[in-house]
Amino acid sequence: MVALIIQLVSGALGGNLAGSLLKNLSLGTLGNSIAGILGGGLGGQILGMLGLGMGGGEEAMDIGNIVGNLAGGGVGGGVVMAVVGLIKNAMNKGA
Repeated sequence: MVALIIQLVSGALGGNLAGSLLKNLSLGTLGNSIAGILGGGLGGQILGMLGLGMGGGEEAMDIGNIVGNLAGGGVGGGVVMAVVGLIKNAMNKGA
């Protein structure tokens, strides 16, 4: 449960960081946060399946697992925010 919370919070931070760096793809603070939370959860789960993050099992919560969850959530949040921003921009150009 703690791992998921770390992933979601770091995903929101990653989404907002990506939005501030990629202004043309930004969805606004709320949109960046929502996309980041989604991406943080997905990124953390993917890392968990690869054995690089802390899953929901019996693993110890050490600094390596925490950093892995922070990184996975942050990167996942940024990537999902950027993809959603690209899709939004493409839809706006077509309309």
